[in-house]
Amino acid sequence: MRFQSYFNTAISLIKMYDGSVPLVHFLKQYFAQHKKHGSKDRKFISHFCYCYYRLGHALKELSIEEKLKTALFLCNNEAGDLHILFDEDWLNNWKDNLHSRIDFIQKKYSNFLVENIFPWKVELSKTIDAKAFAASHLIQPNLFLRIRPNAEKIVPHKLTEANISFQQLSSSCLALPNTTKIDSIIDIDNEAVVQDYSSQRIEEFLQRIKYYSSLKTSVWDCCAASGGKSILVKDVLNNIELTVSDIRSSILQNLRKRFEKAGIKKYHSFVADIATSISHFPLSAFNMILCDVPCSGSGTWGRTPEQLYFFNEAAIQEYALLQKKIISNTIPYLNKNGFFLYITCSVFKKENEENVAYIKSHFNLELIEQKLLVGYDKKADSMFMALFKNSNVIDSSIPEIN
Repeated sequence: MRFQSYFNTAISLIKMYDGSVPLVHFLKQYFAQHKKHGSKDRKFISHFCYCYYRLGHALKELSIEEKLKTALFLCNNEAGDLHILFDEDWLNNWKDNLHSRIDFIQKKYSNFLVENIFPWKVELSKTIDAKAFAASHLIQPNLFLRIRPNAEKIVPHKLTEANISFQQLSSSCLALPNTTKIDSIIDIDNEAVVQDYSSQRIEEFLQRIKYYSSLKTSVWDCCAASGGKSILVKDVLNNIELTVSDIRSSILQNLRKRFEKAGIKKYHSFVADIATSISHFPLSAFNMILCDVPCSGSGTWGRTPEQLYFFNEAAIQEYALLQKKIISNTIPYLNKNGFFLYITCSVFKKENEENVAYIKSHFNLELIEQKLLVGYDKKADSMFMALFKNSNVIDSSIPEIN
């Protein structure tokens, strides 16, 4: 009866939710107003809601009840306590292999196509496997840690001592189940940073910058947000003069606290809407500009599937135009022989390859490397990065990114 109650509560919440705020905030507010739900209740009700939105735009003709039932079947490797919600036919076909469960749903609903979960196939960057990417939204991504310098032995040891399972993907990258509680075990931002696997791969591009020079580099993180990428730049390039900016003063206040924990004490910061003119700010030229632009976030919707469900395709063009404005306003502050690193967490070509073409055609920058970092095969986000150099000649001896 308890799981039937969870199911009914989730149905009510899905009917109320309109996508205007992140689902996590909506659920938090609901639970704050309904104290009757204990921690276990909150866990399962939230899980039910997230599963529903993981089906994205597939099977929209079904009732909410039928779609939620289908989503729970597809998003869980075993029935467990959910068995009370399903009849024998479903339970007999509940395999721990996602593709087997998909086959069952395709037989049950002839109009079900995995690709319909994420229906904007023609908008995708060319290296994306549309079907695999769509199916990945049925799986909750992992939690990833980036171990900071000098803590390579400390962090794995602490996790092992606490009996927390993890997979070590590299000397500095750990993958953990998404719901793992680590705040009381790891000194976050000092010993390790919570940072997605693909986001950590920015280091590959930074190493190419480091290849050119070990001299002190002036860096502007022009859309700094939470500052995770700035911390990575500091860890890799080390001897930098850092400037950060963001449109939101509250973000920079939170960033200041995070930098304190990370041991970053000397840096400059300012609040600015860099999509508009920033000529009134006393900026000098920089040897590197990190331009992690606002974007659709489509490469991260495995973590926030409600954004997939409520996304309006017209927003792709709106983001692309915003990105061009930011690009145009920041590149003039790039030193000769400086580097411009363009980043999105999008899988849409208008925000990715087409903006690279825009930079190449409008500015005197040479493209060193562009790459869509696929994460959907690793329970991670997908991101796009392009590294430019403000020079007419590129050193062909620079190693390629694998």
